[in-house]
Amino acid sequence: MTTLTRKQTEILDFLIANQSDFLHPPTLDELCAAMGLKSRGSMHHQIKALITAGLIEPPERKQRGIRLTDKAKVTTIEASNDNQLPFVGVIAAGRPIEALENVSYMTIPDQIKTDHPCYVLKVKGESMQEEGIFDGDWVIIEQRSYARNGEIVVALIDKSDATLKFIEQYPHEILLIPANSSMQTMRYLPHQVEIQGVLVGQMRSYTHH
Repeated sequence: MTTLTRKQTEILDFLIANQSDFLHPPTLDELCAAMGLKSRGSMHHQIKALITAGLIEPPERKQRGIRLTDKAKVTTIEASNDNQLPFVGVIAAGRPIEALENVSYMTIPDQIKTDHPCYVLKVKGESMQEEGIFDGDWVIIEQRSYARNGEIVVALIDKSDATLKFIEQYPHEILLIPANSSMQTMRYLPHQVEIQGVLVGQMRSYTHH
């Protein structure tokens, strides 16, 4: 994980704590004014470093302002105690859907998480059922950007949709493999797939609400 300077951490913490205070993602000038900083050039340098660290989205013509990435929302929010992990939404075990939604917290036993940053997703779909992962289960994901072949990963496809699958990685192709014999393997070019974490634990409820 990228090590941030004190100033970069201060800017990131400010953005996270004050998201709701801005009607729209703040511009560089608005962020300087809000933090009481006079040097626009210094702020620009720090924002570029946060973009490189994957914590702020690269600027695009279509969108205005400084926006936090999903990585920033997951990794920088601290749980109120060591047994709580951020629950960040729904992950597809079927067709890809957007994974990251509103963040809340769930209490997780130490035995099914690791000492590294983790988060929780709820499974939607049946493509991993032959591995014992069913619709409605919660999965605990260790956040990292790499995996060994054969591990179950959260894969972000084309920077928009996420899915839970076995992964096989080759120089010219990445395979996302379901655990359901009625479904086909998904094939992508390496640049289309970004690993967002690896499955380390699972929970299930037998109550119906």
